[in-house]
Amino acid sequence: MTERVQAGDAAPDFTLPRDGGDRMSLADFRGKKLVLYFYPKDDTSGCTMEAQDFNRLAGDFAAAGAVVVGASPDPVKQHDKFRDKYELTFPLLADESKEILGAYGVWVEKSMYGRKYMGVERSTFLIGPDGKIAQVWRKVKVPGHAQAVLAAVKSL
Repeated sequence: MTERVQAGDAAPDFTLPRDGGDRMSLADFRGKKLVLYFYPKDDTSGCTMEAQDFNRLAGDFAAAGAVVVGASPDPVKQHDKFRDKYELTFPLLADESKEILGAYGVWVEKSMYGRKYMGVERSTFLIGPDGKIAQVWRKVKVPGHAQAVLAAVKSL
């Protein structure tokens, strides 16, 4: 198991395919605040609510100088459907290899009804313009989360 990154650490680098078929890298956000949030699966209730909350506040994040990016192990085609269905205005990264999920320490063993399996721990990382992690939220509860992240972005 890799060390879990925490506030103060350099954000693990990435280059991943995104919705729409392009690729996106951590380097694309140098000099900007980046809200990188990891979620388990497109079009499930919690993930949809979280995406809609971030989407609703997209203008506020932009006004605070931040870019929001979602990431999950779902493939690009699935991200495209999810984006279109809910009119999401921010990029969705496809980490099918789970390389970045592992680097950020969010690909973890979970358990449901006594069954153990690997999955995404809903987590958000606020990465400063210097490429260092400013704040981390793990085991996120969706209600109120996007607003809490926005408050942290404004104070950075």
